[in-house]
Amino acid sequence: MGLSMQSFITEHKRALMLIAVLLIVSPLFGVIGADIVGYHEPLDVAAEVLGLNETGLWSGLLPDYSVPGLPENWAGLSLGYIISGIVGVAIILALGLILRGLVAKG
Repeated sequence: MGLSMQSFITEHKRALMLIAVLLIVSPLFGVIGADIVGYHEPLDVAAEVLGLNETGLWSGLLPDYSVPGLPENWAGLSLGYIISGIVGVAIILALGLILRGLVAKG
């Protein structure tokens, strides 16, 4: 039971619009709001208090919701949040569609 991209978009238009709005406003909470209230990740704060340095095996494709090459100002960070959100939603949506196809095949 194949589902074309156009019919998928038509069928789920309201949900996709909501996701788009949430992606666009995400920097209000992740960048601007966190800065206003002085929020920092609890593990980052604990590591700083203990004097620990961050050493990871791999920093990831989009470390700390940022995109390499974008400026470190609020506009660059906000765009990084939006791009990270789009990538995350695309991955989850793709996995969901793959699983849906596998379940439909039985």
